Amino acid sequence: MSDFHVRSVETGQTKIRNVPIAVTPEGFWCCPAPVVFQRNIKHLNSQSKQKSSSHTNLAGQKSTNTSGEKRQPAHQLKSKAVSEDQRCPESDNLGSNPAMTPESVVAKSNSGNPQRKISVCFGKPDSGDLKVVLSGKENIVVRMNVHRNVLAEHSSFFSEKLSRQSPVVCIEIGDCEDVEIYVEAIGLMYCKEIKQKLIKQSVPHVLRILKVAEALGFDLCIKSCLDYLEAVPWVRDEEENVVSSILCLGNDKYGISSILKRVSSDISNPPNDTLSRILELVLKSTDDKGRREMKSLVLKLLKENNQWIRGSADICTETLYNSCRSSLQSLLLMFKEACEPGFSEKDLGSKETITRKIALEADNLLWLVEILSDRHIADEFVVIWSNQEGLASLHSKLPIVSRHLVSCITARLFVGIGQGEILPSKDTRQMLLQVWLQPLFDDYSWLQHGCRAFDRKVVEEGIGRTILTLPLEDQQTMMLSWLGSFLKVGDNCPNLQRAFEVWWRRTFIRPYLEQQGNSLHLHGKVT
Repeated sequence: MSDFHVRSVETGQTKIRNVPIAVTPEGFWCCPAPVVFQRNIKHLNSQSKQKSSSHTNLAGQKSTNTSGEKRQPAHQLKSKAVSEDQRCPESDNLGSNPAMTPESVVAKSNSGNPQRKISVCFGKPDSGDLKVVLSGKENIVVRMNVHRNVLAEHSSFFSEKLSRQSPVVCIEIGDCEDVEIYVEAIGLMYCKEIKQKLIKQSVPHVLRILKVAEALGFDLCIKSCLDYLEAVPWVRDEEENVVSSILCLGNDKYGISSILKRVSSDISNPPNDTLSRILELVLKSTDDKGRREMKSLVLKLLKENNQWIRGSADICTETLYNSCRSSLQSLLLMFKEACEPGFSEKDLGSKETITRKIALEADNLLWLVEILSDRHIADEFVVIWSNQEGLASLHSKLPIVSRHLVSCITARLFVGIGQGEILPSKDTRQMLLQVWLQPLFDDYSWLQHGCRAFDRKVVEEGIGRTILTLPLEDQQTMMLSWLGSFLKVGDNCPNLQRAFEVWWRRTFIRPYLEQQGNSLHLHGKVT
């Protein structure tokens, strides 16, 4: 590493800073550390504010500030090529004095007010045959003594500028959005292995280089940046920036398709086999912790990508319902086995195995119902569940510790109907209440105390609203049945008093109000 001096010229004082900068084997100074610009910008801005304040107090006026000028996109370079017959402003004077290479100077605007600028020069004046002047934000001006053959060989932008008949001695590029990266990109034109220079660089930094390389038509650098991006891992926040930057190239001559394959596939639809395989692995997992964590993760991912999956609803629905039928069939077989006459005589290990399998399949079904409800495609499952009279008849024959998770499935369906997530037909709602409401009542006390995720108020609201969607005669049957249970066991039964009040008003008050309203209407016609 070598050092260069950045000198800030102020009236009555001079401050010198040593800033490290890399040197190529050819002796060209390139790739300055960003601290070169950042520190001097802060330093000169601070001095500018102090000086501006001093001028305001003494003369009653502020100095002109042009730092807010509109920037120009990097791909639309504002440039000017200067021939030998013309003069490259300030660069010749700066380059003719070796003691001022490189340095920071204070330039003056046409109005006579001081305008702060960082003016840094790279390369010895006698080592190159071309000057490049870069003007950027924060009033940075960078002058570079370079070699025309190197720039013309690597950059189509510089090649076009240097192809003019009159010999060009200076190329000016104005309104550079990223002066640091322009300097670095020009320095990289002197490097044989650009990809090696990018190692250990951050992805955002390489994207900045890629943008400037595209603006300069630096194909070798573009290819090296893409090779880097293809191989290096991306974090989540970087992924969208990488993809958008690559798509902006708009040309596959650099092989951008190989990079985009990391985030996209040639398959037009989501792979049904892959989703089915994931569900199968999760549902058949034998490790409690792993199954619990993956169920939570897959459910979260499906919710996040809900809109995307809805575009292929048929594929996803078929896969989910196939899993539901498989789990339901296994659950029914386990119930039948547990209800066999000789089951109580089996050893403790065999009975615990069956109990565990019942809990596992019930938990699987509850998870699948959660996915179906979230995607608003659970109507068919309500039909399937309502027709499980055989399973419901076996429910009371099993110990409550083995069967209570089955009632969680029923409770989740009532919640979905009550919240409008599931819209089954009237006959299906009636069948659901007739088949599964009493088993839910029987397990309610255990659900309140044995299930952490059980929300009593939400479930009771769902049951009540489901009952109130039925015809009034059916509401009466359900409410009287509930009242008999509630008066016997109290809190061990769902509290449906809010739904009871609604039913009461519909049954006893509304007819009276309607009759009174009709009488007033008829009386008004007579008068």
